[in-house]
Amino acid sequence: MTETTAAAVRERDRRRVGFLVVAGVLLALATVAALAIGSVSVPLPDLFAAALGGGSDLHRSIVWQNRLPRALGAIAAGGGLAVAGAAMQTVLRNPLGAPYTLGISQAAAFGAALSVLLTGVGTSGGPLATSLTPVAAFLAGMFSTGMILALVTYRRATPETMILTGVALGSLFQAGLTLLQYFASDTEVAAIVYWTFGDIGRVGWPQVVVMLVVVSAATGYFLRHGWDYDALDAGTATAKSLGVSVESVRVRGMAVASFVTALIISFVGVIGFVGLVAPHVVRLVIGGTERYLLPASVVVGATLLVVADTVARTVLSPIVLPVGVLTSLLGAPLFLYLVTEGREYW
Repeated sequence: MTETTAAAVRERDRRRVGFLVVAGVLLALATVAALAIGSVSVPLPDLFAAALGGGSDLHRSIVWQNRLPRALGAIAAGGGLAVAGAAMQTVLRNPLGAPYTLGISQAAAFGAALSVLLTGVGTSGGPLATSLTPVAAFLAGMFSTGMILALVTYRRATPETMILTGVALGSLFQAGLTLLQYFASDTEVAAIVYWTFGDIGRVGWPQVVVMLVVVSAATGYFLRHGWDYDALDAGTATAKSLGVSVESVRVRGMAVASFVTALIISFVGVIGFVGLVAPHVVRLVIGGTERYLLPASVVVGATLLVVADTVARTVLSPIVLPVGVLTSLLGAPLFLYLVTEGREYW
């Protein structure tokens, strides 16, 4: 490596680290704003006092029982969906790889709707029925993933085939969801629609802790295999020539990413475009080197969802908009802009 090339590499790495630092600062600011802003504003001195266990009972209750778990839930959900999307796009070598385009979100929605009809959530099902809905959503999401991975294991499907299979499964589960709604009662339809909207406010501390642990472990797994993913970025033939077991890396990466996605969706409902847009934003700014792409995607995805959830809570206060609707409204035009104006990075 020449001195000029080495200097260029160091400068590129400094720019990437700088992006991570700036993104981290923006996430911290967005989190503080999420804790302070709401139907009852909490001044910054009172906010920090409540966070440390002091201040008034009202402010402590607002921060610890409502806004802090909601903000941390948005961080975990946004970061998890983003890193899962980044991993899917890499292992499939397709910019459209994401939880929604692979049918996982639609399958989870179908599972939740089926649980609502069978257990009576929103009618007479009680707490047990309510707790079974996330389980059904998670199992349905993993079932969809299992069908895609079975194609790889037994039919040696290509990444293109996996994407097309995901699209087909998404259409199938969406049709099933529509059919369930057709036969459901008004109360059951309302419960199904509420679940599919996507809402961070439905998570409590237990769900937040589970999501943070799973997302952290999955991010660590992806970072550990970052070199393999960099090799995949260079092409399947190149990766095989470097000794990478392409099929194994692809299956394990898809399995971990799908597990994270299904878990998050089972807790918060369907939240679209975060897993698709956040990795694209990062690639557009700092490129696709995995050791920077993965953590940056987590931070950007977390920031996007924290900001979106704060806007959803406050823009029409006291009415709280479903954050899943807001991310779709904002994410679709942003993604179109990235596609039409962004430079090519695949």
